[in-house]
Amino acid sequence: MSVSAAEEELTEDERAGLELVRETGGIHQSDFWKELDVSSRKGSRIVESLVEKELVDREETVYDGHNTYYISPTARDLDFRLLMAGDMLSPFIGEEEIDPQSDAFSQWIMNLAYEE
Repeated sequence: MSVSAAEEELTEDERAGLELVRETGGIHQSDFWKELDVSSRKGSRIVESLVEKELVDREETVYDGHNTYYISPTARDLDFRLLMAGDMLSPFIGEEEIDPQSDAFSQWIMNLAYEE
C-alpha cells in the first residue's frame, strides 16, 4: 500500500497525530497524547496504527526518568531538498567544521545560484 493510500484511510485522530509528528519532527509518546488531548491509551493506539501503516517510526527511550517511545516521521517524510544545491549535499552536513571561506562551501553556494 502506498503512503498516500495509507493516509487516505486515516481516522481524524490518526490524521491529527501524524500531522503533530510531522510538525514537531518527532515527539515523545508521553507528550504526544497530551498534545492531542486524548487518553494515554488512545494515544498509544493511534501511534500503533501509524507505525503499522509505516507513516511514523517508534523507538524506545527514557524521557524525564520514565520509559517511553520517541515517535518520528518516517524517512520518506523528510525533505532533504533544502540541503541540496544541484546534486551537491551541503558541506555543513557531517561532524567536521567547515570554513565558510572554503572551496567546498563556495562551490555549493554557486550551485545554489545556478539553480535559479
